[in-house]
Amino acid sequence: MSLGKSAVIPPGSTIGILGGGQLGRMLALAAAPLGYKVHVFCPDAEAPAADVSARWTRAAYEEEAALDAFAAAIDVATVEFENVPAAVLERIARTKPTRPSAAVLAVTQDRLGEKELANRLGIATAPFAAIASEHEAREAARHLHGRGVLKTRRMGYDGKGQVGIPQIGPETLTAAWEQLGRAPCILEGFVDFVFEASVLVARSPDGHMTSYAPIENRHADHILAESLWPAVLPAEASEKAEAIARAMAQALDYVGLMAVEMFVTADHRVLVNEIAPRVHNSGHLTIEAAITSQFEQHIRAICGLPLGSVERLADAVMVNLLGEAAHDWPKLLADPTAHLHLYGKSEARAGRKMGHVTRLHPKGSIA
Repeated sequence: MSLGKSAVIPPGSTIGILGGGQLGRMLALAAAPLGYKVHVFCPDAEAPAADVSARWTRAAYEEEAALDAFAAAIDVATVEFENVPAAVLERIARTKPTRPSAAVLAVTQDRLGEKELANRLGIATAPFAAIASEHEAREAARHLHGRGVLKTRRMGYDGKGQVGIPQIGPETLTAAWEQLGRAPCILEGFVDFVFEASVLVARSPDGHMTSYAPIENRHADHILAESLWPAVLPAEASEKAEAIARAMAQALDYVGLMAVEMFVTADHRVLVNEIAPRVHNSGHLTIEAAITSQFEQHIRAICGLPLGSVERLADAVMVNLLGEAAHDWPKLLADPTAHLHLYGKSEARAGRKMGHVTRLHPKGSIA
């Protein structure tokens, strides 16, 4: 391939986005002011990203002819959700750069692979064990005790593909594994954390990195409900969280913006939970609250442009609009403090992310 790792994809080029959801939509909106066109590849009948993009290829990820035509029409490819088959990126990479790479997805699509990567780097995680057989289930029950959660190693998000276990034991673990269809799983021991946080880190093809200060995340029914920036952390813990995210991006040879989700304990220990190899729901508040939004930063990174400033302009609180909450748009638009973003989805189902609203506060007011 003629393009080197540090080659710049100049304005006027076309960015291919695999996936057509709201993250792709906001990436396309961030690409336009920088002079880029966007071509979306998505098999779904409804694709919010396609509404604001120059082109949309609607085809299954297994359709090789459609993928090849897509690759021929773009200058660089990226993803807006983590479960794009790695083989898709491998095929596109024969002719065009893919950022992130298929090798990144091979790790981040497997929860066990993520945990093992963190531990190899000396980064703490919850205690865990792989379960793919009855023998491994018995061994896991011997070594992990108390509360836990069993998760499928692949797929699953917003609480899908996981079962909480109040007391780990051979019977309860087996029952949870049966509930998940005996799929390959990872058992995670309970972590007594105060809150969850995420760090957004961006890395350029030449290895230059920058990261945003940690964001505090609050969940309801396993779905992100609210994010606050900055997270209330001592400087030392905040710096450690950013260092962890940078170390993981470096180890993955990541290009683009990614999120590292973490647990923060009462004594301010920071443990890695999961990696999201893409822009992240918690980072939506950077659109208004940072000099450079996470979406613009991702575009800059994958195109080899100078990374933007991550300076926080204000404290911020972002609330997801789930299901019918989006129907409150008249009230939200009447609120002069509310920055409303609706995703253009046609059906408001329970728990479905229909939009978000961000409110800014003077710096230092959240802490």
